[in-house]
Amino acid sequence: MSTSFAKPCSFRFAFQAAVLSLVSSAALLPLGAIAQNTASAQQLLAQSKPVTSPQAQPVETTKPNSLESSVFSISGGQRLMSESMTAISQQNYDQAVTKLQDARQVFNQLSNFYQELTTSFSGIDNRISDSHRRKALQTAQLRDEATYQLAVVYRAKNQPELAVPLLIQLIRSQAPTRDLGLQAYQQLFELGFVDVQYAPPSAATPK
Repeated sequence: MSTSFAKPCSFRFAFQAAVLSLVSSAALLPLGAIAQNTASAQQLLAQSKPVTSPQAQPVETTKPNSLESSVFSISGGQRLMSESMTAISQQNYDQAVTKLQDARQVFNQLSNFYQELTTSFSGIDNRISDSHRRKALQTAQLRDEATYQLAVVYRAKNQPELAVPLLIQLIRSQAPTRDLGLQAYQQLFELGFVDVQYAPPSAATPK
């Protein structure tokens, strides 16, 4: 969720530009165009002479780590979270807000992308699909943790009107029965936005 009060930082412009560049360079050929070209492509293939395939080259198994030092990674988002905690300890709440907003945006984008990969590989390679689903869940959880911390900082800045929407989003994402959802509802109760306190069934006093 974007907020109108915060000044965009240089990272946000660079991040958005990088994402837009990535999306524009990865345009997909429409399915209709592929279907229309199928017959002519088959004719060309039938008329072409057999070509000897080159000998397959061994695939390198070295895992690339180019994103490990980038902001656009799980570790990059966690660094932003760590920097926000340092800013909070120094009562530099404006910087903490910026760091948390950036971390939240990174984790949200990562979660969406991993979820898309999960869907793409579902039924094709369950091993890959499951791996991406776990990362989608992990980054969604980190996003919600950044959201909660951001709401708490807004409370510290005496800006409850900015904290309330984030807390409600958090409850919708986590559900009231999970720890973060329960803490978010408690924040709403302390702010006076709700007047009925919630106690999960496991913590309720037996009658």
